[in-house]
Amino acid sequence: MNDLEILQPFGPSIAKVSIPKEIIDSMNNYVDEILKDNKKSEILDGGYKLAGNVTQEFRLEGDFMKKIKWIDFLALSVQDWLLKKTEKKIKKFDLIASWVVRQFKNEYNPIHFHGGHVSGVGYLKVPDNMGKTVQKDKKNRNGNLVLVHGSHQFLSKSIFTIQPKVGDFYFFPNYVMHTVYPFTDTEEERRSVSFNAYVDQDIVGIV
Repeated sequence: MNDLEILQPFGPSIAKVSIPKEIIDSMNNYVDEILKDNKKSEILDGGYKLAGNVTQEFRLEGDFMKKIKWIDFLALSVQDWLLKKTEKKIKKFDLIASWVVRQFKNEYNPIHFHGGHVSGVGYLKVPDNMGKTVQKDKKNRNGNLVLVHGSHQFLSKSIFTIQPKVGDFYFFPNYVMHTVYPFTDTEEERRSVSFNAYVDQDIVGIV
């Protein structure tokens, strides 16, 4: 993954990569087809297990993920990230689950963390305009992802804010707390995809 960028705004590192356009298109088409099938939408619904107060969250099917090489993309990106940070190559990438989040105006994802060892989120659709701030001259965080780790200290940030862009994917350790702010003034969908996975325990244990 030649475009992988390591970000370290606080203690744990974060990796940023670009999702290949063919995967974005395949995943959006897949989601749009599922939305036409109420029975399948209900079967794949994962909202009851997830933190979001959003319109819909559903699991991606294993066969579909293999077909579009989604698991390969995740595994290779994680391997590249951890190799650069630990100088060790993972031998195991066990995907626990990957799911799509469909968020619309006034909805949000409360602060939470994930299971497994590594997690991540990327963007399939982002509204052109996510609304204004109530007060003028305030930085607009509408629809942003916020990662939180530790507490604010001198020369040590505890908050990293990400403005979503289609195709951007961020990897982070499962324990990093995160939240998504609501947005307003649009009927457009904010569509993201996330995952949890296990990797080699001996690499996770490296300090």
